[in-house]
Amino acid sequence: MRALRTAASGMAAQQLNVEVISNNIANMNTIGFKKQRAEFQDLLYQNVERMGAQSSSQGTIVPTGIQIGAGVKAGSVYRITEQGTPTQTGNRYDLAIDGKGYFQIALPSGEIAFTRAGNFSVSPEGQLVTEDGYAVEPAITIPQDAIDVIVSKSGLVQVKTDGQAEPQTVGQLEVATFFNEAGLEAVGDNLLMETAASGPANVGMPSDVGFGFLMQGYTEASNVDAVSEISALIVAQRAYEMNSKVISTADEMLSVTAQVKG
Repeated sequence: MRALRTAASGMAAQQLNVEVISNNIANMNTIGFKKQRAEFQDLLYQNVERMGAQSSSQGTIVPTGIQIGAGVKAGSVYRITEQGTPTQTGNRYDLAIDGKGYFQIALPSGEIAFTRAGNFSVSPEGQLVTEDGYAVEPAITIPQDAIDVIVSKSGLVQVKTDGQAEPQTVGQLEVATFFNEAGLEAVGDNLLMETAASGPANVGMPSDVGFGFLMQGYTEASNVDAVSEISALIVAQRAYEMNSKVISTADEMLSVTAQVKG
């Protein structure tokens, strides 16, 4: 009975849906996290009677036919890149991007990763780094005698030191944008990698046309909405239950068939 296989594919799809939702909820407090959404596609159809086929010698055709679906499959898990709410922290090394763009991070492998999480710190050498100690690109080094750090909306990094009235420029931050942000590959640790689907990085200065501006002393909160996720979780749970009910019903029908005596 094909209903068993069809319902089983539905249960597998809803299991994936719940896994995606659970990851969203788990990352509600992850800085710069972008929620994901599972999308599904129907499977192949069996044509019992093909529409458009000739049904008589007079040339009449079948208007609709009979097609029976084989279930559902996962099409993609799509990342929704809408802006998260800026959260004020008061930490002078925390940065949030208001608008489009990603910070560039130099990995130990020499590759460049990208992130929206701007909760930066300084290394013992004074270099601006992530929580894992990966350097922000272009490299920014804060002098040991700096008493204050100022990051402008356009990414210009200046420091104030004792005995100097004017701030000293120590670097310029850049951000990168992608034509297809959803095509970036998540590799954990709040990092994303460029892929053929995302297209090459377009690097520019914050506040330039097409790029967001920086907010010092802020981080970008996760864009996960708790109410939407819980609602989606309930829908997924009910869909899973209904598919399991189909399997139970198909099993009962098979049981009745097996009990028929010739």
